[in-house]
Amino acid sequence: MRADAGRFLILAVVFICAACGLVYELELVALASYLLGDSVTQASVVLSVMVFAMGVGSLLAKRLRCRAAVGFGLLEASLALLGGCSALVLYAAYAWLGETRYALVGFSLGVGILIGAEIPLLMTLIQRVSRQDAEGTVADLFAADYVGALVGGLAFPFLLLPWLGQLTSALLTGAVNAVAGGALVLWLFGRDLTRRSRRLLIVVNAVVLALLATATVLVGDFERAARRAVYGEGVRVAVRTDVQEIVLAGGRGGPFDLYLDGRLRVSGRDEFRYHEALVHPAMRGPHARVLILGGGDGLAAREVLRYGDVREVTVVELDAELIRLARTDPVLSALNGHAYGDPRVRAVSADAFTWLRGGRGGVSGPSGGGGAGDARVGPGADTDTAGGGPGAGGGPDGRGGFDVVISDLPNPGITDSTKLYSEEFYGLATRVLAPGGRLAVHAGSPSAKPRTYWTVDTTLRAAGFRTSPYRAGGGPATARDWGFDLARLGPRPPPLALPAAVPRLRSLGPSSLAAGAREMERTRLAGLTASTLVHPRYG
Repeated sequence: MRADAGRFLILAVVFICAACGLVYELELVALASYLLGDSVTQASVVLSVMVFAMGVGSLLAKRLRCRAAVGFGLLEASLALLGGCSALVLYAAYAWLGETRYALVGFSLGVGILIGAEIPLLMTLIQRVSRQDAEGTVADLFAADYVGALVGGLAFPFLLLPWLGQLTSALLTGAVNAVAGGALVLWLFGRDLTRRSRRLLIVVNAVVLALLATATVLVGDFERAARRAVYGEGVRVAVRTDVQEIVLAGGRGGPFDLYLDGRLRVSGRDEFRYHEALVHPAMRGPHARVLILGGGDGLAAREVLRYGDVREVTVVELDAELIRLARTDPVLSALNGHAYGDPRVRAVSADAFTWLRGGRGGVSGPSGGGGAGDARVGPGADTDTAGGGPGAGGGPDGRGGFDVVISDLPNPGITDSTKLYSEEFYGLATRVLAPGGRLAVHAGSPSAKPRTYWTVDTTLRAAGFRTSPYRAGGGPATARDWGFDLARLGPRPPPLALPAAVPRLRSLGPSSLAAGAREMERTRLAGLTASTLVHPRYG
């Protein structure tokens, strides 16, 4: 083969290996964030460990330079097996052992070492087929490496993850990695290898590809077994959307559970404690128009609809599939009292932060499918092509005119939800409140994470609200308590009149904090258009 053709082939393999390496990194970050939560922490751990390991791999590669061809072939086969099976093993550790941190660090180290050893070996191989100066060779290698990393980084979230899922995409990436490394060595440097080395490479790559192919065929059975290990035998629905994984378990003769990204979100045994405590204190006063941020399961809407004088309920939920399941699943729709069948309910599929700013979101239509122009849910509903902006149907002050805003959003301690508990978010909420309107916020557990809870309270007050914090005790499925904040704009704090229908509520004040947890801070964003969110250091 001519020198320029051999050089091009090596650079093409560098491109492919770089793309595969970045897919492995992103796969570990995504799965760690899903299994362990707090994506910032998990990304920091995975990336920092892998960068360190890449340096170690570069040093170790010096020992293989004398046998660079066979060493690179075996290295790529090992990387294909380790990276391709990493997601499978991590998910298995989570499902059956309940612990993934050690496996995560181990895979980050192993994959990083193997990726770090690639460039030194490829540098040796390319110099065997090309007489270009070392500086130009290094520039070409790194250019191909960086472009490959770009392609892999874009392919993972936009192609591999939505089309194949986390497990299958990692296995397919490993197969591509093994074929690229093995083909390069056997085709370009096959004559330099001994018969024993060629046989070894062929056997090793065949075994790796066979293992990856077998795992790919069995991925469906593995996922079902892992779900049973995590959620029990009663899994009825398991859906992976663009937003999250939704699992519905039980409910037919047993307790109903709703899991979002592997975390118990709703338990039919005690969800009423949470939703009654969230909704009813805020409903004491005018409540003709109610806005629910989150709450796509329809359970908060069920409590709101208990008041016969409510004229309109708007639910802003990011995941349209959750709204569809809440409307069509027989168990969940029965639990929420068929709230989405009420003509007063309007469901909007949009990010709550964007919607409050006036952005247009998609709309979930009536049963049987969503329509871009269907703005109400239920029989005889009219249509609204706006799809949801805070000013639609607003009051005379132009701020939306909602008497009550219910914030039924993910826990404030999760990094992904930080912007939904920021001062800017609550500032946007003031625009949609009618004069004298109330805002009820789920603020986490005041006993388990007091700093998180009181940070939310401080942030509300920094946004101009007067707050009345309170809590409700958990039930048999949720041992911890739930913390809430009832907020109102005005010169004096609103009196917290806890309804007699919810006897489990108890008012809270700063004196209820432990002496070592009295510090409070507010959550701020770096401007409303910032892409990087400042996350408070929750205790």
